[in-house]
Amino acid sequence: MSVIYLLLSLSILVALVFLIVFIYAVKKGQYDDTYTPSVRMLFDDELVKTNKKLTKD
Repeated sequence: MSVIYLLLSLSILVALVFLIVFIYAVKKGQYDDTYTPSVRMLFDDELVKTNKKLTKD
């Protein structure tokens, strides 16, 4: 029975650590912009092509 108490307390401790890390990441702005990186990935090739055209002229 004591093993259950130990595992329960350890799981609560791990959950609290993850919650604190998540709150820290949110406050530091890790999740501010979720749209731009996905769109930037789609248009990377076009940006390279336009940059090459600009450097050739």
